[in-house]
Amino acid sequence: MITVSVKWQKEMFKAVEIDTTQPPYVFKCQLYDLTGVPPERQKIMVKGGLLKDDAEWSTLGVKEGQKLMMMGTADEIVKAPEKGPVFVEDLPEEEQAINLGHSAGLFNLGNTCYMNSTVQCLHSVPELKSALIKYSHSGRSNDVDQTSHMLTIATRDLFGELDKSVKSVAPMQFWMVLRKKYPQFGQLHNNTFMQQDAEECWTQLLYTLSQSLRSSGSSESPDTVKALFGVELVSRVHCVESGEESSETESVYSLKCHISHEVNHLHEGLKHALKSELEKNSPSLGRSAIYLKESRINGLPRYLTIQFVRFFWKRESNQKAKILRKVDYPLQLDIFDLCSDDLRKRLEAPRRTLRDEEGKKLGLKSNEKSSGSKDNDIKMSDAEGSSNGSGEASNPTPDEGAMTGIYDLVAVLTHKGRSADSGHYVAWVKQESGKWIEYDDDNPIPQREEDITKLSGGGDWHMAYICMYKARTVPM
Repeated sequence: MITVSVKWQKEMFKAVEIDTTQPPYVFKCQLYDLTGVPPERQKIMVKGGLLKDDAEWSTLGVKEGQKLMMMGTADEIVKAPEKGPVFVEDLPEEEQAINLGHSAGLFNLGNTCYMNSTVQCLHSVPELKSALIKYSHSGRSNDVDQTSHMLTIATRDLFGELDKSVKSVAPMQFWMVLRKKYPQFGQLHNNTFMQQDAEECWTQLLYTLSQSLRSSGSSESPDTVKALFGVELVSRVHCVESGEESSETESVYSLKCHISHEVNHLHEGLKHALKSELEKNSPSLGRSAIYLKESRINGLPRYLTIQFVRFFWKRESNQKAKILRKVDYPLQLDIFDLCSDDLRKRLEAPRRTLRDEEGKKLGLKSNEKSSGSKDNDIKMSDAEGSSNGSGEASNPTPDEGAMTGIYDLVAVLTHKGRSADSGHYVAWVKQESGKWIEYDDDNPIPQREEDITKLSGGGDWHMAYICMYKARTVPM
């Protein structure tokens, strides 16, 4: 790390730090934050000519305290007229962001699309943003390490920047803290940061936030992340050979969609993933035996995250290979038949209420005798309910409403390419207005809803890797 001063027009910026382990493009993003001059317009004089985005600092001879000269025009700031109508361009940037209808994009800092797409998906969860806003700088508990605290603060601040900015944001601080907390995201190859797995980034970030927000939260909401994303599973584990049987409970932050030649739809992949074989020691047999594990959902989250298990380790090439098979997924998802008997009973009344409400909209009379557990008229795509994260699906807080078992698609994280550690990740996020935005790093693009479910695979185009669904609820 070296410190330089940068002269731009009549201004002098002193003590600007250069991390020589990062490409010059990252330094340009820092100057963009200081000057408003986009990286592509910056002309910085160094030894041998202009500073290139992918140059190596070691060959440039930049020294501690050196003075650099930068040329370039900042983005034009529209001044509000003294009189007359007020146009969107004349509003403060924060109000412009609100009128824009979607949050800002994120600059790619060098193979960081995996991080950008993860952030954009999680940023779309308003309850998570609210919990982060309540997290204070001084709120760190003794059981939360300093880097976890810093990453939580960086996430909160980055979410705030995305909401307030019209221009794309350079997530410098967040990226640096993420790499400090999880060094695997700082791996280099030929002096360039390597592409990483977006699912791993998603999982690690949620785990960190769960630790921080749980420690700082009030007694009323001791585990925010678990309440929002936690799926409670109850499993029956039995050995056919010995007849032994036991039950297990666990909490996970996502469900898996296993992909095989038999799986054509998300629902089928979820069913496959809830059944597995495992080998462990049998007390009665005195040796290892094969056990069958069958799981059911016993508590549903506010936001249901599903990972398509598209990558597997290929020994021949020594890398993660990708399953390109097309697997369709719906805009609305019903997982009622994947729930435990106990949870189904708790979901019956809310499902009946939802069905009656939808019937009224269509001018139909409610059917008091109908039972949520015996319905075949609600299609799989009409999806289903949830819990407060502790398995109590029938007892959410009044503000949240009662879970119905119905989920609506609100975000898709896609991958384009043949390997998890290469290719390109993009986030597709549903806005509060109902429109969809494709976040391709710093380039937000409006998309049609009917095109979102076409990201199902079958070729080299973008295909769903992670889907996030939001629970549909009814008033208590």
